[in-house]
Amino acid sequence: MRSRERAEILLRKAAQDEFTVLKLIPDPASPDEVIGFHAQQAVEKMLKAVLSFKSVLYRRTHDLVELMDLVRENGITFPEIVEESRRLGPFATTLRYDDLFAEPEEPFDRSWALECIRRTRAWAESVVGLQER
Repeated sequence: MRSRERAEILLRKAAQDEFTVLKLIPDPASPDEVIGFHAQQAVEKMLKAVLSFKSVLYRRTHDLVELMDLVRENGITFPEIVEESRRLGPFATTLRYDDLFAEPEEPFDRSWALECIRRTRAWAESVVGLQER
């Protein structure tokens, strides 16, 4: 599979997570952990899309910091909001089982999570060149 094709698939998959977040946010009964999980997944897939497009190999991981480090190490710049998205990292693992392991360090801001997704998508699409089509 070519780099651009893989990147486009990852961006489509990220859009599915974004769709889920959009549907869940207005419902106060929607658990923050579920919204946070899908927000984290969207950002993760967008980072992997950029790495794929740039032909940068990455291991199977949910670690946003590791993925951001790879982006940075390969000379790809990204906006501050992408850096801030590292706060979503625990939603991929630890906070999925929060009753057993951990409490979030601060209250979850649903609108921030959505903004993080939207701005990360805009950045990723600009790198991959989808906004030019």
